Amino acid sequence: MALQVIGAGWGRTGTESLKIALEQLGYDRCYHGFDLFNDGRKLQYWKELRLTGTTDFEALFNGYKACVDFPGAYYYRELLKQYPEAKIILTVRDPSKWYDSAAKTIFKKPDPIKFPILKWLGRISKKLSYIPQIYYHIQLFLYAEAFHNQIENKEEMIKLFNQWNEEVKKTVPAAQLLVYEVTQGWEPLCKFLNKPVPATPFPQTNKQEAFQKRIEHAIFSPTGTRV
Repeated sequence: MALQVIGAGWGRTGTESLKIALEQLGYDRCYHGFDLFNDGRKLQYWKELRLTGTTDFEALFNGYKACVDFPGAYYYRELLKQYPEAKIILTVRDPSKWYDSAAKTIFKKPDPIKFPILKWLGRISKKLSYIPQIYYHIQLFLYAEAFHNQIENKEEMIKLFNQWNEEVKKTVPAAQLLVYEVTQGWEPLCKFLNKPVPATPFPQTNKQEAFQKRIEHAIFSPTGTRV
């Protein structure tokens, strides 16, 4: 199944709201960063993509029609090369507000004391055994490569955020790109995707106070993938 929509916006720009919106518009399912925590078996494909620029995309996105948030957003060029007909959505927001939100969520590194516990629990649950590996991979491609190990420097992070957005605009053909704030709601999104506007309100999810609970649910939920 080929991806039809690729999100190029960084985390904390409304990516989970966009995921839900896309699924409501018929792009079911939409891969999000939380999906990696739900199924750590897919980590092997993200590792390969980082190292080689390609992977088994069919296996990685089996059952998915769209992809948003990290890690997918970081590899939007590779994904666009693989799916040249896909439409690209660059979610954006006020840079200062973006940083303040990210500092309270995705910039927070996990407590290292939890890793030995997770490794022990990994003897019982294969799903939990992937969590330390996932966080290590996140440190490599996100904190080190995308964020240049500058997450505590607001001025530098805002600079990187703006540079990324401008690079996406220059890289993606204008006809395939939507620069979008989720506060704009359904209209620009549906127009871009040639979809009718739903009668339901645009989804608003993953507020700062709910972020940690979402992570914990993705990791410890009994409905998550266990192998």
